[in-house]
Amino acid sequence: MYSGNILGQGGTTVPPNVVLIIADDVSADDLGAYGNPFVQTPNIDNLAKHGIKFNHAILTASSCSPSRISIITGRYPHNTGAAELHTQPEVDFESIASRLKAQGYYTGQAGKWHMGKLLKRGFDRIYTKHQEIGDGGEAKWIPSLKERDKDKPFFFWFAALDAHRVWGENKFSNTHDSEEIEVPKTLVDDDSTRIDLRQYYDEIKRFDFYIGEVVRELKKQQVYDNTVIIVMADNGRPFPRDKTRVYDSGIKTPLIVHWPEGISSNSESNSLISSIDIAPTILDICGIKAPGSFQGRSFKAILNDPQKDFRNYAFAEHNWHDHEAHERMVRTADYLYIINFRPELPNQGPADAINSPSFRSLVRANKAGSLTAAQSDVFMVPRPAEELFMVKDDPRQVVNVLHDPLRKTQILDTRDELREVLMEWMEETGDSVPEQLTKDWYTRDTGNRIKENFGKRGQMPGEKEGADLSNKKGGF
Repeated sequence: MYSGNILGQGGTTVPPNVVLIIADDVSADDLGAYGNPFVQTPNIDNLAKHGIKFNHAILTASSCSPSRISIITGRYPHNTGAAELHTQPEVDFESIASRLKAQGYYTGQAGKWHMGKLLKRGFDRIYTKHQEIGDGGEAKWIPSLKERDKDKPFFFWFAALDAHRVWGENKFSNTHDSEEIEVPKTLVDDDSTRIDLRQYYDEIKRFDFYIGEVVRELKKQQVYDNTVIIVMADNGRPFPRDKTRVYDSGIKTPLIVHWPEGISSNSESNSLISSIDIAPTILDICGIKAPGSFQGRSFKAILNDPQKDFRNYAFAEHNWHDHEAHERMVRTADYLYIINFRPELPNQGPADAINSPSFRSLVRANKAGSLTAAQSDVFMVPRPAEELFMVKDDPRQVVNVLHDPLRKTQILDTRDELREVLMEWMEETGDSVPEQLTKDWYTRDTGNRIKENFGKRGQMPGEKEGADLSNKKGGF
């Protein structure tokens, strides 16, 4: 039986349902609701119009599996024991699903999984096989809703493969006009990049279409009004300088929460949110206490008061994702600060981005000597050991103000403060910088497999410190 304390009309207990829908490799500014006039996302935009949109929701990693595991467990990647891509927890953590299931919810999952074996225990039913879920990962979303236990409140984790590369033909192909698209300043504005972006938008449109199908099915089952729908992504777009990076283009997620019976329409919040806060918030909405293993905090109060302040700091990490890496980031309302513990290495992005037409355009322009400073960032080596950006003036983080001599005193004071905050967070949560990190599995210029390294793991950040056994929350 449901043991929550949500009150419906007449004072009766009405447990809310929850559907969390997560895109694969979609940046926050690639949805219409977030100001993109070129991409076609009418269903997501409508949810935002009648719900609340979070403008500063920060992921803990811009890497698929570490980010997803972090979201569902409410823990930082190095505290899950699965900080690197394609790794999984060895500790049987509580999750959104396991906690809700224990309280009488029906829990289902359909689409991309990528979170290991242990976390599957929280779900009553899972669809992950490609022949079941289809090319975009959404084919079993509606059947899942139809096949659920109708006598229980429900939680669904609907995970798309859209818009992950490689992009194939689908019924939404060529629905965007490459000539109309605005190319980000970090990419070369040429035909191949525009076509690459168009195909990316086509995949987002398929994701949006299936969200519309979910809404229609919920209405058909007459459970729409009391269902919390959350739309977000696991990391930024699969382009150079976005995915895996801890700039906003890689680490900021769209976050839309829609709940007709619980949230006012057309609201937005500028409060700083971390993705580890989503798990405790869902449980709080459902009237269920969060387990001690959750490092995040509930932002349920913001749903009723969008102007309410929340976090002072949001933290993120860049660990191995095809290539050796170790960066740590702290984000505030005004600044984004990064420490790079491998500054001797370039930061070009993951293998799928390296194999993209957009990256090849950057390579050609680099050889021709025609790149701008923003475009050449992916080839920079050595990189700065520290970076500091003023996010309001520089939303794509292309100007490292540590090099600004006109504001030297102010900037250095801010850097020192954020460096201390970041290092304290690392120490308290058991983060570490192992000497033997996992090496590159792919070349950094062509994305080809490196045979002598492929499949071999180094030491996981936090492993030596037993970070996966620590529940300390770190700074807030």
